[in-house]
Amino acid sequence: MRHLLPFFLCIFLSPIFLLPAAAAESQSENWPSWRGPRGDGTSLEAKIPTTWNGPAGENIAWKTEIPGTGHSSPIAWEDRVFVVTCLPDTSERALVCLDRRTGRILWQQPVLAAPLEKKHTLNSFASGTPATDGKLVYVTFLAPDYASQKERTPGDMVVAAYDFTGQRQWLARPGRFASTHGYCSSPVLFEDKVIVNGDHDGEGYIVALARESGKELWRIDRPNNTRSYCTPIIRDFGGRTQMLLSGSKCVASYDPRSGHEHWLMDGPTEQFVASLVEDGRLVYLTAGFPERHVLAIKPDGSGHVGDEQLVWRTRKNCSYVPSPIVCSGYLIVAADDGIATCYHAASGETQWTARLGKHYSASLVTATGLVYLLADDGIMKVVRPGKQLDVVAENPLGEYCYASPAISQGQVFIRGEKHLFCIGK
Repeated sequence: MRHLLPFFLCIFLSPIFLLPAAAAESQSENWPSWRGPRGDGTSLEAKIPTTWNGPAGENIAWKTEIPGTGHSSPIAWEDRVFVVTCLPDTSERALVCLDRRTGRILWQQPVLAAPLEKKHTLNSFASGTPATDGKLVYVTFLAPDYASQKERTPGDMVVAAYDFTGQRQWLARPGRFASTHGYCSSPVLFEDKVIVNGDHDGEGYIVALARESGKELWRIDRPNNTRSYCTPIIRDFGGRTQMLLSGSKCVASYDPRSGHEHWLMDGPTEQFVASLVEDGRLVYLTAGFPERHVLAIKPDGSGHVGDEQLVWRTRKNCSYVPSPIVCSGYLIVAADDGIATCYHAASGETQWTARLGKHYSASLVTATGLVYLLADDGIMKVVRPGKQLDVVAENPLGEYCYASPAISQGQVFIRGEKHLFCIGK
């Protein structure tokens, strides 16, 4: 399960800083966390490569072998790139720092050594994408009580912070965790907080820790105690700052400053992986298991809400793992089985549906009005959203990929099974 396992350019309080829409002109951006600076897969940069060929080395700035294995996405801050990995021979989970200009590994720091848990075949032992505020890098793993590939493996959630030289600043164990599909949570940064989703097959929770110390600031007890792997997004809607996520048999909005619940909608299914996306008016969900849905939700409710908040719904061409994207007024969904669909975001009307890959695990990203869809076999389709399918480019990487891409400073970073690729000048 790639995260395990969206959207347009808008004014939004990101997990790290305020980014006005006017910044869309051409500025370079860091990619500091899961799905980038807004947590939705969008890049505001103007000059992003659209063509490359990994086997031929065309438009590949560098390619670096990453020790161990993992499906976490890379993050980039100025001249540093970070990924996490698992070294199966030693059962060590580690944070790796690379020089973004050359791809050279600058340091590799062990976070913990613990038995290997039971997981889904599409998950890894290092699936949670790190997050950084430019001072510290925050990572999270599971520390299982014992090794097992036959039964759900309980353990402790571990969250840790490292400086840019690789020195650990703190380590916390904020709660227990057990899931038959393994672990995959990605930290979200908001103001002075590190927020981590602990939905699992037990007493689920979301916890906020202090960035500087790891001290617990608030905790949300989640309903239904069912595993999910959704990273929240944080947006200002209707005069409220809302932390939005699906999971544990519901869709919910909380105040990220206090953990107070704004609203909660039951369903539409049991398990969720894909992050939500939005267009400034509606929030979009794609899920899940055992039923699959795409929903457009009005985020202005209070308390326990229901179908009155739904604008449209479909059960066709849904995604379970890959998070969708909103671009130019369209919602693009890449289903796990390789079928991509373009919806008119406001109405839900299907514009086109086509097989664009063999299988998708990676979430979608967008820049300059184009959407990038990375299939598991490493072939990236670049598509222009619209009423008709318009494939701008098809780019082979030459390596299987389960991690979502990152975009920063005019380059695209893709983590393959063995290597991290930097695409662009």
